[in-house]
Amino acid sequence: MLNKKSQATRAIFCTIACCILSLYGHAQSPSKEDVETSMLKATQFMFDTLANQNGFVWFYTQDFQPYGELKPRPSMIWVEPPGTPSVGLVLLNAYEATGNNYYLEQARKVADTLAAGQHPSGGWNYFIDFDPEGLQAYYDDFFSKCWGWQEYLKNRGNCTFDDYSTTEPTRFFLRLYSITKDKKHKKTLDRALTHILKAQYKNGAWPQRYPVEKSGPNYTQACTFNDDVILDCINVLWEAADTLDKNKYRKAALRGMQFYIDAQLPAPQAGWPQQCDQDYTPVYGRPFEIDTVSLQQTTTNILDLFYFFKRTGDKKYLAPIPAALDWIEASAIPGATDHTHTNFYEMGTNRPLYIQQTGTTIDDVHYTESYELEGAYPYAHKMRPDIKGMRRVYNELLSLSPEEAKVMFQHERSTKPLPENIIGGYMAVALARTARSPEGIQAILEEQDERGAWIDPATVLDPYSPFTEAPSQYQAHTVGGYLARMYRMIDYLGSL
Repeated sequence: MLNKKSQATRAIFCTIACCILSLYGHAQSPSKEDVETSMLKATQFMFDTLANQNGFVWFYTQDFQPYGELKPRPSMIWVEPPGTPSVGLVLLNAYEATGNNYYLEQARKVADTLAAGQHPSGGWNYFIDFDPEGLQAYYDDFFSKCWGWQEYLKNRGNCTFDDYSTTEPTRFFLRLYSITKDKKHKKTLDRALTHILKAQYKNGAWPQRYPVEKSGPNYTQACTFNDDVILDCINVLWEAADTLDKNKYRKAALRGMQFYIDAQLPAPQAGWPQQCDQDYTPVYGRPFEIDTVSLQQTTTNILDLFYFFKRTGDKKYLAPIPAALDWIEASAIPGATDHTHTNFYEMGTNRPLYIQQTGTTIDDVHYTESYELEGAYPYAHKMRPDIKGMRRVYNELLSLSPEEAKVMFQHERSTKPLPENIIGGYMAVALARTARSPEGIQAILEEQDERGAWIDPATVLDPYSPFTEAPSQYQAHTVGGYLARMYRMIDYLGSL
């Protein structure tokens, strides 16, 4: 039974939820039929006009040239969100919101495409290439010359957890199987989950890529917080535990959460690095990701620990936070005007560290550590963490009982307007242009052309000189824009 504080907390949450839903209660709200028609037209355009073997990249120019994170071959589709599995997930949400079997059938086609591109170990790379014999030549001729994209310089032949490239398709198959109960989908799902379990180190962490390369140590083998590698492995294992009721997934998720506690650096620099070795020593990632304590990663990990506490009710996840906040507070840079902190601080001295980059091509580029901000490589080198806000949240959570924390978690999960891990890139652009209101939904309907498409701005960095040459600008069909509008409309349908 909830105590008075819990009842009050729930009442506040319900009031907030009702206020949000009331945004859609305007008398002139678009009709259910109009919204469902728009969703269907948009999805038909995606599959009938843009899809490649029922897979997608990130965006298409108006003359239908495809682009992923880099320019793909015609035989490529993108797995990294917002790509093919992200489309699959929105299809499942559309099916559940409308009951229209068309969305489920398209999701099955997406599943067949992703299953065909699954690595033998069970994971996925950033992309799938349906002409693998020609892939090495593309690396030699193009990818290996794209400096700034360290992860594309070499054809590693394994899978990556970076940027949700393995966890997002795993999440899709988990949700698809929960609907279809199809043994074919279960087989792909089991291979993916087994891949995640096998990749987990004994200390609870995950490397950026797996299977681990045999060619010697490199940054892809490090225990990787950066880009939510460890966090999203934990998340998808919790989803698997909840959906399949398998304790092995729950135990693996808890080991990953314990790694956050064990990997915290000692005071007075009680933060976290972006990546470390299996003995918790900070190591380099890409050339501009230094082997030291990271303020950006520390603030991210504090938020993750808040989440772990709310999910489990276990206050051990709050215990590392005060020392981490003390370090952040002590690391303010005297005299800084447009920022208060930087990302990297030297171990021992706690002096701000920056990366200086020289060279203009991949052949002469060079990175060095420096104490000088002027001309520094623009990698989170100017930051302004909300220390007071994090302390306030910490104190609020510390006052909750385990039961109250779990109620908060369940409420936040049930009222989240968009799924995790897809709010970024072109999706964020589309969301920023679309208000979560009846007027916003009406704008979505009015901006859709007769084909069912929307047009959004897209930017492409020069792959050979991304920091010295001007980027290319396009008006394009973006997958993120489709996803954002679909989720807006699905959310709207749920409010009617």
